[in-house]
Amino acid sequence: MEFILITLGMLALLIGVLLVVGHYYPASSADLVDWKPTRSPQVEAENEVADVQQMLDAQNQMRRRRGVPERNEQELRDEVAAEEIERLRNDPSAF
Repeated sequence: MEFILITLGMLALLIGVLLVVGHYYPASSADLVDWKPTRSPQVEAENEVADVQQMLDAQNQMRRRRGVPERNEQELRDEVAAEEIERLRNDPSAF
């Protein structure tokens, strides 16, 4: 029984030391592991805009085949905003 208590105590001490060192470490966690993002936030935003445009173009191509009027980006943004407002109304915990 003493062995188990000593082992658990050592494990708790080790975790405690790691938490204290992590709390007082002056740099960020990313610096600790030398992590750098692969793309800048600007490139991510440009990719997002390009993705939306590609999806809208593909949707409009299908709408032309069906004979339905095309949509523009503003209509799409308005629809997304309306759906988001409706989702927030139905889910008060989302705030």
